[in-house]
Amino acid sequence: MKKWLLLSMALYSANVLALPRENPVPGGIVHIPIAPLSDPAPIVQYAGNRVTVVPQDSQWLAIIGIPLDTEGDTQNVNVQGQEPIAFPIQPKQYKTQRITIKDKNKVEPDDESTQRILREQMLQQQLKTRFSVGEAQLDFIKPVPGRDTGRFGLKRFINNQPRNPHSGMDIAAATGTPVKATTAGKVIHTDDFFFSGNTVYLDHGAGVISMYAHLSEIQVETGDIVQQGDIIGKVGSTGRATGPHLHWSVYLNGEAVDPALFLSNKK
Repeated sequence: MKKWLLLSMALYSANVLALPRENPVPGGIVHIPIAPLSDPAPIVQYAGNRVTVVPQDSQWLAIIGIPLDTEGDTQNVNVQGQEPIAFPIQPKQYKTQRITIKDKNKVEPDDESTQRILREQMLQQQLKTRFSVGEAQLDFIKPVPGRDTGRFGLKRFINNQPRNPHSGMDIAAATGTPVKATTAGKVIHTDDFFFSGNTVYLDHGAGVISMYAHLSEIQVETGDIVQQGDIIGKVGSTGRATGPHLHWSVYLNGEAVDPALFLSNKK
């Protein structure tokens, strides 16, 4: 833990201004000024989960991930010791994607697979909502070169059956292509999941989590500290996948947000 704290402190000053782009829609991100920087760092919660807070200019700024299923035009964020702060949300209609999966059990799982999925969903929920002590690392790079073939937020039909919206960015790449850590962090879990296959979760501090799925190989272990650009695995097609690609997700306060917002200023 001490090593992780020292890493966060050493890197934080360089990353303070590297904020994700604001886009106040379902699946997007909102920036909300909370308190002057002269005050202690505030504790902020949204929808029951702790929110990432960073210093920006002369104030503490909350970086809030908006759930993909958000409805209505106004949301509230809770700040310890203050009245709730209301902020507006704009509507967004995501396109529809239709996918065909040959392995029928990946679409309509049998009883044994269903029990496995439920166990894995509980674990993954814990990983997504993890909030660690330390400053947030927000200076992201793209984890692998390639074309975005699965847009975030797409309403998906798999074998003509409705499924949850797409919660990440799919980047087309050949099997074996090295996958890089988007920014400095700690490996908090590696596993072979039913749907996402070989998967790595990284904690980038203060509620910022990234996930890399369908890997052919995992090249890190839980507890490892990685720097931006370190190789954490290789592109594959494990789990429920129609071909080799990287599924990359980013979570803020436990909610999947559009990873492209972290790359908006990158070439």
